[in-house]
Amino acid sequence: MTGQIESRLAELGVTLPEAQAPAANYVPFVQVGDLVFVSGQISNGPDGLITGKLGADMTTADGAAAAKTCAIALLAQCKAACGGDLDRLVRVVKLTGFVNSTADFTEQPQVVNGCSDFLVEALGDQGRHSRSAVSAAALPLNVAVEIEAIFQIK
Repeated sequence: MTGQIESRLAELGVTLPEAQAPAANYVPFVQVGDLVFVSGQISNGPDGLITGKLGADMTTADGAAAAKTCAIALLAQCKAACGGDLDRLVRVVKLTGFVNSTADFTEQPQVVNGCSDFLVEALGDQGRHSRSAVSAAALPLNVAVEIEAIFQIK
C-alpha cells in the first residue's frame, strides 16, 4: 500500500528509486533519536550523473534541476531509514547544499532552491527547513550538486 507522501510524489510524477549504497567507507544515513542524518546525495538523473560547473558550462536553471534530483535521492534514503514507510517522516530539519561553481558564481541559493522547492511542493509544511548553500571548487565525479539532509522521523 502506498502512503500519503508517496501518493503525493506520484501526483508529481515522481517514483522514488531504491536508496543508493554508499560509494566509499561511510553509511548512507545515521539515526540518532528521532533524527536521521543522510549523507550527501549527488546529482544523478535517469541518464546518469549530472555533471558540470555552475558559472562555466551550466546555467542556474540546470543546477536547480540537478538539485531536484538530490531531493529525490534524499527522500529515498529517508524512506530506507524509515523501514520503507515514508509516512514516518515528521519534517525536513536542515539541508546543506554544495554547488560545483566558479569563483565568481554567486547564485548557489537559487541552485539549491531546486531541492528546497521540490521538498516543499511534495511535503508541504513538513518540507520547510533550515539550509545552507555553499560553493565548492570541485565535487566528486564532477557532479554539479551534492546535498545532505537531516530529517525528523517518528
